[in-house]
Amino acid sequence: MKINLPDKLYYSIGEVARAFDVNTSLIRYWEQEFPILRPKKNKKGNRYFTPEDLTNLKIIYHLVKEKGYTLDGARVALATNSKISETISLIDRLQFVKAELQKLKESLTDQPEN
Repeated sequence: MKINLPDKLYYSIGEVARAFDVNTSLIRYWEQEFPILRPKKNKKGNRYFTPEDLTNLKIIYHLVKEKGYTLDGARVALATNSKISETISLIDRLQFVKAELQKLKESLTDQPEN
């Protein structure tokens, strides 16, 4: 999954929810369910997510939304599979390559034949 966020030190929960196309309540729920998610909170209680939190959210999103894991299953996978972040990174790169190849294919089929 590709997230379109600018490079910053902290992201608000709204920015994160829009990037993942989920409700803010789901982000808050995952925060309670997964101990690896620990966003910073200011005095008002507003959450601010770091790039590391985004990486962890991307892994959780992949396991739960894309692979169909239960929350318990995702927790177990995070605890037992040390290479899960590498796998997610590889999937992202492969999806990028696929998209580029599709663009190339479309540009070749759009050209008039001589």
